[in-house]
Amino acid sequence: MRAKLFLRPAVISALLLLVPLAAMQVTGEVNWSPGDFVIMGVLLFASGLAYELIAAQARKPSHRVVAGLMVGAVFVVIWAELAVGAVSKALAQL
Repeated sequence: MRAKLFLRPAVISALLLLVPLAAMQVTGEVNWSPGDFVIMGVLLFASGLAYELIAAQARKPSHRVVAGLMVGAVFVVIWAELAVGAVSKALAQL
């Protein structure tokens, strides 16, 4: 049971990281460094693991949906901040 908790986010993270890796082979528009892959891998794995831990405790399907939306929202905010500094730019304009 515990191995499954870590295995699913790890496998899904690895599969999702294949998308930019494949895109780098096809086009010059995608240019990720090894550090980019590490950071995104950690972010994807941490988000998946957070969802798995929260969903394991949720009794109702609606709670799992809310947990997924919350984890997804935090993921998008962190991703946008790392990519272009969207959050810090918006806060600087206040």
